[in-house]
Amino acid sequence: MILELADIRIQTGKNAEFEAAIAHGVKTIIAQAQGFQGWKVNRCIESPDRYVLQIFWETLEDHTERFRNGPLFPQWRGIVGPFFAVPPHVEHFELVEKSA
Repeated sequence: MILELADIRIQTGKNAEFEAAIAHGVKTIIAQAQGFQGWKVNRCIESPDRYVLQIFWETLEDHTERFRNGPLFPQWRGIVGPFFAVPPHVEHFELVEKSA
């Protein structure tokens, strides 16, 4: 499993709208993507305009090739993109170890 971690900064004062949009976008758009395994999003306490979105993919290519280059990605960005203060910083991680 691959973890996509997106560090997102949104426009000030748009938290409620963004949180509704991101939940809607994941549940209706990303959930259709090949290899999608699940997700979670956290809001920063110290910087409330900062979010960390975690999406779990079966393979790296499911995100970087099939989703990003497919028809679902523009739909996703159309939902959440208007809230971004700057483009998100996205990286991918592989599991090394976890608790039982």
